[in-house]
Amino acid sequence: MRFITCGSVDDGKSTLIGRLLYDSKLLFEDQIATLERDSKKHGTTGENTMDFALLLDGLEAEREQGITIDVAYRFFNTEKRKFVVADTPGHEQYTRNMATGASTADLAIILVDARKGVLTQTRRHTYIANMMGIRHAVLAVNKMDMAGYSRSRFHEIVSDYLRIAETLGFDTITPIPISALHGDNIFAPSEAMSWHDGPTLLAHLESVETATEEVANRPFRMPVQWVNRPNLDFRGFSGAVTSGRITAGDEIVAALSGKTANIARIVTADGDQSEAVAGDAVTIVLDRDIDVSRGDILADAKARPEVSGQFAAELLWMAEEEMLPGRSYLLKAGGQVTPASVTTLKHKLNVNTFEKEPGTSLRLNEIGVCTLATSRAIAFDPYADQRDTGSFILVDRFTNQTVAAGMIEFGLRRASNVHTHAMDVDQTRRAAMKGQKPCVLWFTGLSGAGKSTIANLVERKLAEGGRHTYSLDGDNVRHGLNRDLGFTDADRVENIRRIGEVARLFVDAGLIVTCSFISPFRAERAMVREMLEAGRFIEVFVDAPLELCMQRDPKGLYKKAQAGEIKNFTGFDSPYEAPETPELHLRTGEMSAEEAAEQVIDQLIRQRLIG
Repeated sequence: MRFITCGSVDDGKSTLIGRLLYDSKLLFEDQIATLERDSKKHGTTGENTMDFALLLDGLEAEREQGITIDVAYRFFNTEKRKFVVADTPGHEQYTRNMATGASTADLAIILVDARKGVLTQTRRHTYIANMMGIRHAVLAVNKMDMAGYSRSRFHEIVSDYLRIAETLGFDTITPIPISALHGDNIFAPSEAMSWHDGPTLLAHLESVETATEEVANRPFRMPVQWVNRPNLDFRGFSGAVTSGRITAGDEIVAALSGKTANIARIVTADGDQSEAVAGDAVTIVLDRDIDVSRGDILADAKARPEVSGQFAAELLWMAEEEMLPGRSYLLKAGGQVTPASVTTLKHKLNVNTFEKEPGTSLRLNEIGVCTLATSRAIAFDPYADQRDTGSFILVDRFTNQTVAAGMIEFGLRRASNVHTHAMDVDQTRRAAMKGQKPCVLWFTGLSGAGKSTIANLVERKLAEGGRHTYSLDGDNVRHGLNRDLGFTDADRVENIRRIGEVARLFVDAGLIVTCSFISPFRAERAMVREMLEAGRFIEVFVDAPLELCMQRDPKGLYKKAQAGEIKNFTGFDSPYEAPETPELHLRTGEMSAEEAAEQVIDQLIRQRLIG
């Protein structure tokens, strides 16, 4: 059985696990000697007392601070069961680590310091444990020795905890009073707490039913990790069976394509097997070729996963930078990877009351229910039905940082009756009538860098050459299309998303489109690039030093920003993320607007977009 210990800082999580390892007689003599030595150097439990927490706090930074930072996994066993335990950090800033440990656990031990009672982090960890699919919770009221082994204090904390936890839907919640330091109610009943008529912690851990059998009885699922093709005579699909069971001859379906086939062979390192069950790593050979690639899911043909590009999900936000609806992230679900964005934040969660609250964004460690849209459809199950195929992470496309963990609730089919209508006159024909290749010239840079001036000159030169163009300018569109948007980060993201969609329509009309926008975020510029065919988006970085832009200040905006009359002004009190590999880099402090415009025209010629 896999379980985690969690709760607030210094509630005794590491001490509890250290006690379990020590009392289960699984430590070698040299480990005990090291523990005794380290207890004298780093211990927090007093002289001549072993600090069991040091068995797990392996990082030097953890030992010096007396806290857990990383997730530490330990293994121990009794005569009745083998255990994998994750010691997760209590600090709020390491909530993401706690979620990682909870994602594979069957049970959560929520520790509460008997002196402090139920804290905000206790509530947060309880909710995340439930959110991550853990069905069994143990409320371990620790440090009872420091509360005089008080029965009334124990029941007071249990009452406070159950008021919030009972609404979450755990299968079981078992309160146990303990002292991890002294071993009370861990392996043996405590004489000091003879009033407790429940089980010891270990007795309870040995008796709780795990989800192993339940997972084996669910519909078959195997995410494909590798298409195994060593030669022309063998083509198999390798992965780990996450649920259900299969036998040779069973009919399965490739979820993304919907194509079916029968299992010809189940290949393992030990030779062919007649059956595979949840947890087995196998290579499946089919009786005929169907379209299957890495990231696809092989499933029971009679109980298929959902396939959709829109779904509702619960998100735990893990990044310092807030979540912005409309921003493009990378969604990773098993082996499936696709650009995705949060389209709507339906509500946030108040971790103190577990009530739903309105919101427009998520910040570090906040939890919310959102709708998401992916660039291409993915295969999934609701997280409540299948942990492995119902979970995903969101990754920042530029830093590669994991910014959120998500649990899918259900697919959205509201737009299922909306289909792309084929038109006789398409982009190719429209462009041919105009004798040109359509594209987007995206001018980005600080206010005052010269974007609009250069874009205007470029469009004039193109028009003089008989080209069909249209210009989208940051100021102009805010008088109409985007007049409802302000200048917060979220509004800036939506501003660029709308412009990207409009620019895409103009390209479809066969036009050369100039877009002059500060567009401060790389993610949004990448989002617009992905809306278009390869080679149709030309990023032009109009680069001028901030000092020069402030000196030019054509609209008097920097002056107002300095006076505090304008907030969130890019380059002044809001960041600008410069392009890393633009198609064209114009340093306008070193050239005239006319020279810059000529370079843009030359770039169009080099890319064979104009003759």
